[in-house]
Amino acid sequence: MDQNEGGKPSMEKAKRSLELTDDESEAVSRLAVPPHRAGAGPSFYEYFALRGIQVDRVEPGLVVCTFKVPPHLSDRSGRLANGAIANLVDEVGGAVVHVEGLPMNVSVDMCISYMSTAKLHDELEITSRVLGQRGGYSGTIVLMRNKVTGEVIAEGRHSLFGRHASKL
Repeated sequence: MDQNEGGKPSMEKAKRSLELTDDESEAVSRLAVPPHRAGAGPSFYEYFALRGIQVDRVEPGLVVCTFKVPPHLSDRSGRLANGAIANLVDEVGGAVVHVEGLPMNVSVDMCISYMSTAKLHDELEITSRVLGQRGGYSGTIVLMRNKVTGEVIAEGRHSLFGRHASKL
């Protein structure tokens, strides 16, 4: 193992592991990502991270979605990546407190318990509930479970802050 004088792995090894091969570099250079105007449809991020999510139910303080684990959000072992789980907690947790016509709330804090794993093509049920609101501060809880087995994949608590509607 490459090590520096302190016995720690060197930065060179880390840099080498992040370098693209010539084929990967060529594939990236062929990507066409048009500029995005705010409010003009989904952004590249939304398209990549949320494509395939289906909203099944919406009530005050509750959002229920279905999501099938896609290949592009899977890790090398074919499981839903932890970062993708965190992103879903962020997005669905924010959606339950969003007020149409106001800017999206800003995430203040997220705490996620990863209980199990979801495999490629597993169908998940994602439920988000409002825990409480005070002024512009909201707390939500997001539960992600396998729709077939009922096994809990992750549970996330999400705190958000945003402008609230005027009482005038």
